[in-house]
Order: sequence, then C-alpha cells, then structure tokens
Amino acid sequence: MTTSQQLRLPEEVAERVESLLAQMTLAEKAGQLTQLFYFDLPPLAADEGGLPIDLSAQPAMVEASAAEGRVGSLLFLRDPAEINRLQRLVVDGNRLGIPALIGFDVIHGLRTILPVPIAMAASWDPQVVEEGQAVAAREARAVGIHWTFAPMVDIARDPRWGRIVEGAGEDPYLGSAIAAAQVRGFQGPALGSPDRIIAGPKHFAGYGAALGGRDYDEVNLSDSELWNVYLPPFRAAVQAGAGNVMTAYMDLNGIPATGNHWLLVDVLRDAWGFEGFLVSDAQAVHNLLTHGFASDLTDAAARAVSVGLDLEMATDDPAYAHLPEAVEQGLVEEQVLDTCVRRILTAKLRMGLFDEPFVDEERARTVLADPAHRQVARTAAQRRRPPAPDRAELHRRPGTAGRLETGHHRALGLRPGPGRDRDHPAGHPRPGRRRRPRRLRTWPPTRIPSLPIDVRHVRRQHAARAGGLRRQGRAGARRLPGH
Repeated sequence: MTTSQQLRLPEEVAERVESLLAQMTLAEKAGQLTQLFYFDLPPLAADEGGLPIDLSAQPAMVEASAAEGRVGSLLFLRDPAEINRLQRLVVDGNRLGIPALIGFDVIHGLRTILPVPIAMAASWDPQVVEEGQAVAAREARAVGIHWTFAPMVDIARDPRWGRIVEGAGEDPYLGSAIAAAQVRGFQGPALGSPDRIIAGPKHFAGYGAALGGRDYDEVNLSDSELWNVYLPPFRAAVQAGAGNVMTAYMDLNGIPATGNHWLLVDVLRDAWGFEGFLVSDAQAVHNLLTHGFASDLTDAAARAVSVGLDLEMATDDPAYAHLPEAVEQGLVEEQVLDTCVRRILTAKLRMGLFDEPFVDEERARTVLADPAHRQVARTAAQRRRPPAPDRAELHRRPGTAGRLETGHHRALGLRPGPGRDRDHPAGHPRPGRRRRPRRLRTWPPTRIPSLPIDVRHVRRQHAARAGGLRRQGRAGARRLPGH
C-alpha cells in the first residue's frame, strides 16, 4: 500500500487534518474556505465580459491571493501547464504547503464531448450515463481537475427556464436514477479512486422551479412538491456518495438557499447524513446582501458559514475574507470555521493532493487522445434516442391487399386504411377527409434491455395524475351546472 493510499484511511486522514488545523491562523482558515475564479481571457473577451469587475486585472489579483495563502480552491482552469503553474503558487504561498482543489464545469465531457445531459437521460440507461461520466472524469483528472460542478439534478417543469438542457427533465424517478449514475461515473467506487473526480450535484434546492422560468428568481414550493418532486434526485446523489453539493442562488420560500439552516443542516446533513463539503454558487454569499438577508459582507460570511457552507465561490472580494472580523465581532465562533476547514482538508487528503499536487502533462496528452473515449461517446449518442422500429423494416398487415407498411408508419402511429392514401409514404389523409392519427404507443417502452428502471412506474404515475384531473373536472361540472 502506498503512502497516498494510507493517508486516505479515515483514521490517517483525521489525524493529519487535526495536525494541520492546530497550526492554522484565522486568516489561513478563511483562505481554505475561499474559492476564486481565474479569468485568463483574451483582451476582447475581457472587455466584453459583462461582469462588474475588471477582468483584465482579475488574474493578477488571484495570483497575489495565492502567493499570500488566501486561496483554498481555484476554478475555470483546464490547461495542465497553467494548473501546474498556479498550483505551485498556492503550495509555495501557503505556510503549511496546502494545495488547492481545482474545480471545473465538466458537464457532458471535457475533451471528448458526450450528448448533453437531457439527451443522456433520454436513453433511460444509467449504465451508459455512468460510463460516459467516467470518461469525462478520467480526462478531467488527467489535466489536473479534481472536482466537477455536476451533475445538475434540478427538476425542470417550466419550458421557459433556460437550463433544462443540463438536467434530466421533469420526472423525479428518472432524475434520481440518472443523478446516482452520474455520481458513480464521476467518483467511482469511493472518493479518491484513481482517474476519478469529486461529484458536485447542484443547485440545492428547487432552483429549476424559478418563478416564470426566470433564472435566479424566487422559488415557492409546497412541502409536497419539495419532498416528492425536487428533493429526491439530490437525495439519490447523496446516497450514491457525492462528495460535494452546491447551493442555489435563489430564495426558497422566502429564505436564500445559501443561508438556509433548515435546508443545509436539518435536511441535508441531519436527515440525509451528508458528510461532504458544501460550496456556494458563484457570488451567492455576496447575494445574501441583495436578498436583504445580510447587512454587509462580514454579516453575510457569518450567516453562510454558520449553516455549514464550507466554501465560497467568488469572482473577487470574497465575503469569507471577512471571517476573521466576524469571529472578532462575536458573529460566529471559531469552532464553526474549524468544522468547515476540516471538511475541505479531508477532501484534499482523500483525493491525494498532498502527495501529488501537480499534473503529469505528458500523460494528460495521452489520456485526452485515447480513442476508447470516443467509442463511449458514440455509444451514448446512439442510445440517446428512444428505441423505435427499424425504418427499413417492412411488415405485412391483414387487409392491405399485399401492400407493405414500413417501420416509419408504425413509429408515427399511422398506417394505410380507409380515407388514407396508401401510395403516400406517410399514409396522410386524402384532401377533404380529416381523420385523427392514431396515438403513438411506442414511448415510453415497457421494457428496455439492461435498464434497472421500471418504466411502468413512471407510466402509472402519469396515468394516475391524468385520472385525478379528469375526476376533478367531472366533480366541478356537477357542482357548477352549465359550465
């Protein structure tokens, strides 16, 4: 067993964490709880960035923070040489030599591109999804990325919301199965597995139910909707072993998710037993001021860390840099910071960063060029569409006088018959004769090979929901004669 493997044993990790924590100052603890973007953009992109910061000066600010030990994590990096350079700044700038966690949005592949998440979910095949994200994890880890801000497991039922493509759609049953498969693909059998990265399901919770489909807008959900529709995919991801969870921007039933004690402590940690670390979405701790939930950045930092938000994702001027002031003012106890720092250090140790903080750039090039990865992507692309009859398949039907019907007819639920033009390739009605096409009965299928999802369960749910609506309609008609 190697030294790296020994340090991943729980007792070894806990001992090393306590040793480091005992040597850290308040400022160093605050640094470990801070994650910064690194916007190394071309001049034109920096000028048109649209963010309320000077993007051209932002990289210098990050490098200065790294050199002074005020950074625990970096994101927006994917070049191995650049990751090595910045990791060297972090390690050399930290008195205790603590490396940085490198995060990135590995959504549907890194170098090898997979189908978008909603297309992967349409395969109804968790095994294909898991294999695809394992490829993405291998490529990400090879270039120096340790953690992905994925999967996005938000249930989305409003077509106006612009991030539907990142999730698995509207059904919590399918969403839960796909969420667990993605976590297994990214992380492997355990956190710290070779060629795997930390999975970070997002955005906890209810983000996909934004008012009017407007991103970041408020969310108001009943207990029934929250527990039965929006929370199950997150619980499935946690049960699959997710090492991280990202909080949402918006307020949930009047309280910002990033400062919501009930959501982050009572539900996530106490009820579900989540032991990983929490990260905010970009600038979400700053946004506690916008919500009117905090009076200034010091107050915002104290409120966020008090509900167990371990890491603040920030573009500049991080609120968590004010945590020493919050402790001095009595807004939060230092022990609260210690708990959060423990979780960050534990993740770094379990990922083996203290032993191998840098990237083998030559190996990265080899992994990214692996042709086996493209074959996995091809298989995922083939499975992304619902199974349908072979279009070239021909079938004889009784009463068609020897005429043939193609699989194309069957896939559309159409066939030649009275009032239809048998010579037309789609069997459309003749002019002047309008007939309602037959209902499509090929989707969702009752059985799919190698799929541990009982699709009939989903169909029963939809049928029950439709039946309930019909009964309500009939009852309303009886109550209101003439309507």
